[in-house]
Amino acid sequence: MDQNLLAELIAAARKAGADAAEAVTAERQSLSISVRAGALEEVEREESRDLGLRVFVGQRQATVSGSDLSPDALSKLVDRAVAMARLAPEDPYAGFAPAERLAKGPHLDLDLYDPTELSPETLEDRARATEAAARAVDGVVNSDGATAGWSTAKWLIATSHGFVGSHQASGFSLGASAIAGDGETMETGYDGRSVRWHADLPGPEGIGTEAGRRAAARLGSRKIGSTTAPVIFENRLAMSIISPMINAIAGPSIARGSSFLKDKLGQPVFAPGVTITDDPHRPRGLGSSPFDDEGVATQAMDLIDKGVLTTWLLNSSSARQLGLETTGHASRGLAGPPGVGVSNLTLQPGTEDQASLMRSAGKGLLITSMFGPSLNGNTGDWSVGCSGFWFEDGELAYPVSEITVAGNLIEMYARLVPGSDLEIRGSSNAPSLLIDALAIAGK
Repeated sequence: MDQNLLAELIAAARKAGADAAEAVTAERQSLSISVRAGALEEVEREESRDLGLRVFVGQRQATVSGSDLSPDALSKLVDRAVAMARLAPEDPYAGFAPAERLAKGPHLDLDLYDPTELSPETLEDRARATEAAARAVDGVVNSDGATAGWSTAKWLIATSHGFVGSHQASGFSLGASAIAGDGETMETGYDGRSVRWHADLPGPEGIGTEAGRRAAARLGSRKIGSTTAPVIFENRLAMSIISPMINAIAGPSIARGSSFLKDKLGQPVFAPGVTITDDPHRPRGLGSSPFDDEGVATQAMDLIDKGVLTTWLLNSSSARQLGLETTGHASRGLAGPPGVGVSNLTLQPGTEDQASLMRSAGKGLLITSMFGPSLNGNTGDWSVGCSGFWFEDGELAYPVSEITVAGNLIEMYARLVPGSDLEIRGSSNAPSLLIDALAIAGK
């Protein structure tokens, strides 16, 4: 699939009555192999080519998508898009990104594509080895299986006001889930990684062993009474308490007035030791891209600078609505107009490792698993079900489960202390995070 097809589609849309048009294509190949109890369980293979078309008739817009790329199907796609746009309500903020903000070519090479293609046999061997390592851990009695995968994806966008851009990325993944038991209780543990380059993927032994270790460590889990105590969020899930902030500073939320941070721009939101960066140009980053999904040039920025909220996250539409300029955070799929999203989000590390945070806190809760979060987007009131470990005198004492922690995010952010154990495991990463007192609901 090349840009000639997109150029023809845009020309057809203009001929059909559109004042402007934008075409996007996505090509994807993937292979995933799952095993359980040493036997092959599932093979998933995907090869797809899909297309999206957004058209403007005055201040009215419509978006359609499809996977049939035959001339007749594309003709019908164009006609349907233009007809839908003529019936759509007017949107005074709709339109392309300003031409002066578009990324100029040649676009940055962010080292996102590894041409290595793994065979089904190789993936199956990796999955088997990962599961075997998990099952070899003392206390592990069974497995929820292991999965190994490989993928490639290519994204191409063209607009009637002259922007053309593409980027290609690969992905390699490996993960396992182990089940530990002591005759009375059963506990699960998971570990896995996803990377852009095959050489960066940890080996099966390390991933499987960690999955088994995490399951076995949970044995003997107990309930605790309701209390208020320091809480540490483990690094691998710590961004879960930061993600509500991203929605709260997104331009559409601010424009609607439905954000617990709507009055906080330029003000301290976090403790002074907290800096949160968004870096779309990280080499081999899972969220990296040389331009956003409107073609706007991207750049690294500190969303939180030493505790202070520095910016809203804006695409072109929300920027116009707020009387500001896009920040290059447009995000979209093939269907629907662009929304807002981040790239590689990182809460920068502090100076104390997790053990030091526990010693500083004395006693409290280390959270290693979370589920069912609840958030009031207008007030910031937040709660989540969780499990983890109770610690005393700065040392792990015993595993705990069936508990809920709750607080107000504005108050939590103001007291948040980052640890030093930052690991880049995905597109959103943070070290362990300590909050000095949270309400804990137990038995």
